[in-house]
Amino acid sequence: MNFENAKKRIEELTNIINKHNYNYYVLARPEISDYKYDMLMKELIELEKQYPELQDSNSPTRKVGGQVTKDFATVKHKYPMLSLGNTYSKKELQEFDNRVRKIIGNKFEYVCELKFDGVAIGLIYENGYIARAVTRGDGYQGDDVTNNVKTIKSIPLKLFQKHNMPNIFEARGEIFMPHKSFIMLNKIKEKNNEQPFANPRNAAAGSLKLQESKIVASRNLDSYIYNILGENLPYDNHFDNLMLAKKMGFKTSEFTAKCKDLNHVFEYISHWEKERKKLDYDIDGVVIKINSHKQQEKLGYTAKSPRWAIAYKFPTEQAVTKLLDVAYQIGRTGAVTPVAVLKPIQLSGTKVKRASLYNADKINELKLHINDTVIVEKGGEIIPKIVEVDFEQREKNASPVIFATNCPECNTALVRNKGEALHYCPNQKGCPPQILGKIEHFISRKAMNIESLGQGRTEILIKNNLVKNIADLYDLTFEELYGLEKTIVNELYGTTKKISFKEKTVNNILNSIEKSKSVPFERVLYALGIRYVGETVAKKIALHFTSIDSLIKSDFNSLLEIPEVGEKIAGSIISFFQDNENIKIINRLKSKGLQFETDKISKKSDRLDGKIFVVSGVFEKYSRQQLKDTIEKHGGKITNSISAKTTYIVAGNNMGPEKRKKAEELNISLINESEFENLLDND
Repeated sequence: MNFENAKKRIEELTNIINKHNYNYYVLARPEISDYKYDMLMKELIELEKQYPELQDSNSPTRKVGGQVTKDFATVKHKYPMLSLGNTYSKKELQEFDNRVRKIIGNKFEYVCELKFDGVAIGLIYENGYIARAVTRGDGYQGDDVTNNVKTIKSIPLKLFQKHNMPNIFEARGEIFMPHKSFIMLNKIKEKNNEQPFANPRNAAAGSLKLQESKIVASRNLDSYIYNILGENLPYDNHFDNLMLAKKMGFKTSEFTAKCKDLNHVFEYISHWEKERKKLDYDIDGVVIKINSHKQQEKLGYTAKSPRWAIAYKFPTEQAVTKLLDVAYQIGRTGAVTPVAVLKPIQLSGTKVKRASLYNADKINELKLHINDTVIVEKGGEIIPKIVEVDFEQREKNASPVIFATNCPECNTALVRNKGEALHYCPNQKGCPPQILGKIEHFISRKAMNIESLGQGRTEILIKNNLVKNIADLYDLTFEELYGLEKTIVNELYGTTKKISFKEKTVNNILNSIEKSKSVPFERVLYALGIRYVGETVAKKIALHFTSIDSLIKSDFNSLLEIPEVGEKIAGSIISFFQDNENIKIINRLKSKGLQFETDKISKKSDRLDGKIFVVSGVFEKYSRQQLKDTIEKHGGKITNSISAKTTYIVAGNNMGPEKRKKAEELNISLINESEFENLLDND
């Protein structure tokens, strides 16, 4: 087959497979056998291997996976992902209805939708092709998980028809794991002696952040679209745009319904409160929206949520059991969290053996005694908690639960600071869980990203006295690590797992530690684990002081000049650097080559001044974010869309065909990674 015939056949196969994906995963009406479908996919895969230049980033073969994403870039939402106001009360729904009528009158209709219990996602489409998939994050920016989302078969990579949709629009939806997929995944995890996921929502969220899209593809995630956002949409109402989305290839819920008044809304809620258990996915309520876009605009927004929508949450499932004991967990900051040990019960589809008690005040509020009969529910359907005690069932001579006075791990007397709810173990240097917690925080992805030390390996290092603090990690040698092993028993699930430090594992650990030396100052500062200094605050501090030495010399008032740094954070920072042990650790880390200052001049050169870049595709040497950062440091500007003003397109593998076509039409230069490097060297 020659090039032109291959190109024609690839286009033909792409259209055929996309159509069958739609029939199977959206309409649930397959038209061909699995065997015939597999043969079509196999033919397309072989042709793309034979002619890699014809492979499209939105090819159906992307749903098989294969992309590796080491860093999930942060993307700002064009339309903020606000949270919905919610209620468990029909009386409050009546109040919502009254507020709406006062503002827009009595002529309106509701749209009722199932409230899917999954992970919110924003899907941005450009010229009929998926361009980006972004998680909710904090509502204003989220993680770019495009490669992983492309593996979800119910999400179209190319739309059938645009139907007068704007060139750029966003489809909002929910990604979830069906019950069948969840059960199958947990069976595999148990077979491999791995801890199963607690519920489908956690499984879906964890899957979306996996680095290998091939593994994501195997998880069989699904999705429903529940909103279309953009300028000049085809219809002036929510329902019709949603129905149009289905014709374009999106999967929308067949149970979405228009309701003419609140009585019909109540009927919808009552129906699904009973019927939800028959679904193959989790819902935790019903979302009620005003249908008309004009009326939505008139109702407007609060700072956190739209005034034209509300979520009715189904009552939380509860169960009755016995309180057997109270255990205590010690966090990396020394915070002590009491945990109720329960007689095992089934709750919301999972076995519950423990529940959070939060702090000493909560124990006193509940007036808990050992062997009490307690009512347990899942807060947000995830974290079990005790909400009530049946005092009538209390045994005679039952012992009251008295909060621990000493640390259960190191026996140090606990302290409780004035005005704080939590007790703390002050033995920061010698309390094993605190040491473990600090190191696990240090190596986490958003900190130093020493990923090879996960899965219980850090605990083994501590047990063998190889690591007592974060600086010790940089003294580890191959000879010390090789041959270490431990069998981990999971009492909750009755499983065991053997962890061995073999040659490949040890080399990966040492390479990962070495690589962490290039992590920028702001993340190193966050990794130090200063109490109250989170990721965002660490960035602001690093930007303000530019070096650890300047920060160490700072005083209370200079710290308060930094946005988001209040008295509590400033006091914690001062206290941290007054500890000589912390200074010793920082000096050791400095000697190992960690980054303890930012670029004194954020702009490295003016070589790219006046030049506008678009970065598109997948690259071998760099992530897209690294390329963008480099361009900006040398004076260039970044845009996401191609125009006549664009100077260069840095093009990687699988650049979208529409972008390539537009670049050719506008005669814009396409350069690869090497040519970009030459541009920096020679310009």
